[in-house]
Amino acid sequence: MVRVRFAPSPTGYLHIGAARSALFNWLYARKVGGKFLLRIEDTDLQRSTDESTRSIIEGLQWLGLDYDEELVFQSANADKHRTAARHLVDEGKAYRDFTPKQQRAEANVKRDIAERARAHAAEGIDHRSNPFRDLPKDESDRRANVGEPFAIRLKVTREGTSKFSDIVYGDQERAYSEIEDLVLLRSDGHPLYNLSVVLDDIEMGITHVIRGQDHLTNTHKQILIYQALGAPAPQFAHLPLILAPNKAKLSKRKHGEVVSLTTYRDRGFVPAAFRNFLALLGWSPDTTQYPAEIVSDDQEVRPNLEPGTEIFSQQRLIEEFSLERIHKSPAVFNFHENDPRHWTDDKALWMNAEYIRTMPLGELLPMVEEELRDAKLWREEYDDDEREWFAKTVDLIRQRFFTLKDFSSQGRAYFSEDFDLEESAVRKNVLKEPKLRELLPQLADKLDQVEPFTATNVEAALRAFAEESQQKAGLFINASRTMLTGQAVGPSMFDVFEIIDRERSIMRLRSQRPWNEFPGGAS
Repeated sequence: MVRVRFAPSPTGYLHIGAARSALFNWLYARKVGGKFLLRIEDTDLQRSTDESTRSIIEGLQWLGLDYDEELVFQSANADKHRTAARHLVDEGKAYRDFTPKQQRAEANVKRDIAERARAHAAEGIDHRSNPFRDLPKDESDRRANVGEPFAIRLKVTREGTSKFSDIVYGDQERAYSEIEDLVLLRSDGHPLYNLSVVLDDIEMGITHVIRGQDHLTNTHKQILIYQALGAPAPQFAHLPLILAPNKAKLSKRKHGEVVSLTTYRDRGFVPAAFRNFLALLGWSPDTTQYPAEIVSDDQEVRPNLEPGTEIFSQQRLIEEFSLERIHKSPAVFNFHENDPRHWTDDKALWMNAEYIRTMPLGELLPMVEEELRDAKLWREEYDDDEREWFAKTVDLIRQRFFTLKDFSSQGRAYFSEDFDLEESAVRKNVLKEPKLRELLPQLADKLDQVEPFTATNVEAALRAFAEESQQKAGLFINASRTMLTGQAVGPSMFDVFEIIDRERSIMRLRSQRPWNEFPGGAS
């Protein structure tokens, strides 16, 4: 049986790149009837937090990615990792390195190793030369037994090559001479990442490792550890990077909240919509009918699909997904850091709007209810006597909304008398015509006589009043929209009258708010 895992480090919020890795693992497992497992790699004790762990689990739940079996914490397996490293020493596949530990910042370790390897290669020195590599076992044991600190390193063969076939990137090869004797255990007894991840994957029975391209070079090192442990390596599939608009790697440090999954939940995205968007970042369905569109020469390939074919239900994503359809080229996440209207990728916003506009009303209503509760706009009557009105209102106003937040901001006037008037709309639709200060209350008097107060009857009354007052009906339609909703655009105005209802509509038409809040008339 196929067994895959998502193994994040709980050192901050869930990055959308990590969320995409989780999604691809989950889709593959569900596609082939396998298992999707979750492991929290919390061995970095200084940076790992319970809050980050909760954020990861909540993020997966929000996306609808359920995991199988029990949650695994890597730190709980540290003793097993230490035992395995010592066992490799006993077998002669690893050795104790008694080199005194240098005082250096943790952030500089990887850099120092890389720089030393480059310098040794330039000088023709075997960078794996180590005076303790071939130390006799009895001498190594004696020094360890008297308490001399040591790290444990894997003995890497000097000649030959490491090879594996990646499902996405094809055949990979690296000379052993380019790989340093890997540190498996630090002198303080702390197991290192490559050892821990291999041992945990073996214990969890992982058959396929699906992860980011930035792990591609680690794979050669991990295969060496699999071989030393006498265990078969899983199949690997590495995912293309997600790049920022300037083609730099999308990162938490540089790009902030826009790359956090929590941001999309908190800013009103529908989980299914964001899941759909993530799936198309670096993957596409079989597009033999619709050739791929090359967006740039060497960076991004997006499927040139017919309208509507980018909207996938969860079941269709599962059915269509395959590792072979993952792109080799990086995906570009387009956003504009200083433009609040384009704060994230336009395709993500468009897709979210499509879901809000077209998803079954029964699925949307609980999400809108949660948003109204958070905004202190919810009334318990919406659950009882006014449930039908609530559903009808949401169905009417959702057509122009991009996020769930729009229901409590742009749609606030439908649920509260405490709503803002958009200044540009007021100046254009109300203050521009001075006569409206007298005509709108007169219109209110006419509409107060309409019985029953339906969209059809209100329209007839408004048009009759426009004719009597020798004005265009559009003048009253546009002014009424702004008076009733505070906006310049929206659903059919006559439907709005019916939804707002007689009492509130009449009251708002008689209001003097535009003249009180924006003195000076039209600009």
